[in-house]
Amino acid sequence: MTESFTDWLRANAVALTHLDVDAPLDDLEPLREIIGDARVVALGENSHFIDEFAAMRERVLRFLAERCGFTVLAFEYGFSEGFPLDAWARGEGTDDGLADHVGDAIPIGLDGPLHWIRRHNRTAARPVRFAGIDIPAAGGSLLPALTPVAGYLREVDPAALPMAESAIAIAATFAGGSGAVAAPAWERLPAAEQDALSANLMRLLVRFGAVEALYVERSDQRTYDIARRRVEAACAADYTFRAMAGLFAGKGLTADTSARDVYMAESVLWHLERSEPGTRVVLPAHNAHIQTEPISFGGVLTGFPMGQHLRRILGEDYFALGLTSTGGSTGEMRLDANARFGFVVEDTPLAPPEPGSIEAAWGEPGFAVADLRRARRETSAGHPDRLRMHSGYLETPVLTSFDGMLNTGTSTVAEGANG
Repeated sequence: MTESFTDWLRANAVALTHLDVDAPLDDLEPLREIIGDARVVALGENSHFIDEFAAMRERVLRFLAERCGFTVLAFEYGFSEGFPLDAWARGEGTDDGLADHVGDAIPIGLDGPLHWIRRHNRTAARPVRFAGIDIPAAGGSLLPALTPVAGYLREVDPAALPMAESAIAIAATFAGGSGAVAAPAWERLPAAEQDALSANLMRLLVRFGAVEALYVERSDQRTYDIARRRVEAACAADYTFRAMAGLFAGKGLTADTSARDVYMAESVLWHLERSEPGTRVVLPAHNAHIQTEPISFGGVLTGFPMGQHLRRILGEDYFALGLTSTGGSTGEMRLDANARFGFVVEDTPLAPPEPGSIEAAWGEPGFAVADLRRARRETSAGHPDRLRMHSGYLETPVLTSFDGMLNTGTSTVAEGANG
């Protein structure tokens, strides 16, 4: 057994040749063996708004779809909002119509993959579908989930409609483009309105479960399933507002912010269960969502990530492929109440990698990929205990948090990061 992880990494990382999303994919062939037969391959990034990460993820999507038979792109994007994007990716509307669907969303690199899927599906024997998995508007608004629920209730249960309408009326008062806008606005609501919102959402959720047979009889199973999942999204988002308020006030419950990640994990499984046998899923999301170990800051347990839930349920059918860089700059998010999304992305130079980080172990790799499952078997010392997260670090046992790691060498903040 090799003692030093650093020595192993520098000897065994596989060099990649470029980041051109339209160029041949032959240099990515080592990924085929690294991911094996995994049904869900999660593809991370240590920061949103990075050009190199967006290019790498689009190349990996192409490779997995064209050469490995993956047919679902499940994205860190609202479950409810994902259905019109799937329709567009499969040919509805005009080629320039994507902005009508995503124009108000945070620009986290969705446009490129969706345009590629639409082009791919024109000639593909097995089209690629798009699936949203997140709470609505990245936690910015309950309306993308609740508005179609109200429409559903008008058809199947008009007597229950006032519960949805009451929730919508309250939710409209604090809706924003992201959680950075909505969460502070929710916190300013009178406690009576906060409680009324939660009560109406819970009554809706229980009602959906109690009379499922009636709702399915008046619609169909798939329409019911989608509507119920939208109610669950609103409940998870509402709970997240409370959890974040408690966390920032220093009185939150342990790991209380996990509700969003649980919802995302369950959404991945929701889509898998409703797909044909053998379906394989590409799952782009932040490293902190895809990792398989709990999230802690300063030694305080703050959450259980989506990847941990998926590993518990799917086992080796889930593969967490992290993405990082050793140098360049990153997009540090600074809260700004006057900004469109409640924050601004600041172009922040990266300091040299910290000792103990996987970036320090890489040295100067350029573009490369490493099989961390193999590293777990073949190394016993010097395992990294942190990796970059924006301009700081997330402390985590990297070799058990991730199954593979991509490194773009350098990173550059995208020009349109602030919308």
